[in-house]
Amino acid sequence: MSDSLQTLTLGGGCFWCTEAVFVGVKGVLDVESGYCNGQVLRPTYEQVCSGTTGHNEVVKLVFDPAQISVREILEIFFVIHDPTTLNRQGNDRGTQYRSGIYVSNPEQAAVAQDLIGEINASGVLGQPVVTEVLPLANYSPAEDYHQDFFENNPGQGYCLAVAAPKVEKFRKTFKRLVKA
Repeated sequence: MSDSLQTLTLGGGCFWCTEAVFVGVKGVLDVESGYCNGQVLRPTYEQVCSGTTGHNEVVKLVFDPAQISVREILEIFFVIHDPTTLNRQGNDRGTQYRSGIYVSNPEQAAVAQDLIGEINASGVLGQPVVTEVLPLANYSPAEDYHQDFFENNPGQGYCLAVAAPKVEKFRKTFKRLVKA
């Protein structure tokens, strides 16, 4: 990875949905589904789903800040999930579905905190943002079958009902940031 690239890791509910959006974002060069900020080393999907490991389902983004800023990534993130519900996204419930921004450096944390402050001050969401902002810790990639899940399973029920609408919302809201 060149010195100019950065990583940022996001938990916005099920990683299938979040990954499906960010693979289509201009300037995002790699998206990997995984688990972070829990106590177990290299947990399995089943362990994470039990809610006992403390891990969050996340996507780890590698991006080029010359093409897309941390703020733009986070603006997309806050549009494609509900950052006001603690440990829940839609019907997905549990700590593994919490809203989280897991940063690689203090500058990313500052951008995240500033944006959260702006969103809360605006009152646009009607409730305060509960997204945690923490340094990335204990990250491990998810199993191979979770990688590129939406792309590989476009007709799967969850993908049709939950992921596809999020992808469409991103494409309509952020047309200038959609990969060609």
